[in-house]
Amino acid sequence: MTIKRTLIGAAIAATFAGSAFAQVPAGYPADYQKIIDGAKKEAKLVIYSATDSKAAQPLIKDFNALYPGVTVEYNDMNSTEVYNRFISEAAAGGNTADVLWSSAMDLQMRLASDGHALQYKSQEAAKLPAWAMWNDSAYGTTFEPAAIVYNKRLLTTSEVPKTHAAFATLIKTEKFRDKVTTYDIEKSGVGFMFMTQDARENPQFLELENAFGTAKVRVQSSTGTMLERISSGENLIGYNVLGSYALVRAKTDPSLGVVLPADYTLILSRVQFINKSAKHPNAAKLWMDYLLSVRGQTIIANDSKLFAIRSDVKGETTSAELIKIIGEKNVKPIPVHPIVLQFLGPAKRMAFLKQWKETAGKK
Repeated sequence: MTIKRTLIGAAIAATFAGSAFAQVPAGYPADYQKIIDGAKKEAKLVIYSATDSKAAQPLIKDFNALYPGVTVEYNDMNSTEVYNRFISEAAAGGNTADVLWSSAMDLQMRLASDGHALQYKSQEAAKLPAWAMWNDSAYGTTFEPAAIVYNKRLLTTSEVPKTHAAFATLIKTEKFRDKVTTYDIEKSGVGFMFMTQDARENPQFLELENAFGTAKVRVQSSTGTMLERISSGENLIGYNVLGSYALVRAKTDPSLGVVLPADYTLILSRVQFINKSAKHPNAAKLWMDYLLSVRGQTIIANDSKLFAIRSDVKGETTSAELIKIIGEKNVKPIPVHPIVLQFLGPAKRMAFLKQWKETAGKK
């Protein structure tokens, strides 16, 4: 069942009703005014997103401060639902999203490479890493690590694993039976993508899968559920937990510890694109440029806590700060590129899930 949370910018828009609509941002070409004027006429923007509404709200509020005439309808769902709902609505020819923003990079790239993305070169494209853009259509917006999260009250310092191999060795011990959690890779688009990227990056991946089987891993469809169960002690440790959410919660939850693996840390970037058939294309372009701008990225870093992708943004949760912690050679960004579709073909997906069930899923 889809969980929908809609954030409407109407109240904020009313606050600014008497003010002038935003001018062309500094450094943008003069003809950008056409996009601004077009967005004002459209007066609406529909976003489908896998980013929690709580994290998105500061961005929406600030966007409305800039463009008070554009009402934002923000639909928060899990990454698989974003994909399925859009595909269904697009096929039926009905109303659907203007912008799709999701952490399931592979599903986003499937949609973009299948021709659903509008080709639009963002005014901010030059400020992004080369791996974070594809075909002037799909853009990475964040820099978020895949983390190991553990219960600090119930694990000793010597038990805390610092690498993927140490994690696999640890969870095979009796203490961790029925006490390990990760994503349900059949239901979670992010979980499936992280695990398939592990299969590419980790030469001992089969050993890791077998360790999950020995531990009788407990799978969940969301980061929040995993964090709750680790915090309570129901689970002792979690694997491939979305680090942006985990690090924020750990600051106020003394039970949670977070490890960014020292051998390699996968980096996810929430991919955003504009629907080629968007009903509000100008508003969508404004949102795209805003989210990638210094102003939008500063809010991502300091209010949304999702780790800004731009290297020129200041704050604790930025790519620059994360690279300092992990070490540049150990950071492994997942590219915004069709290469991430390797495991999405029906045959490869089924084969990967079959192996997972036979090894990690054995009970």
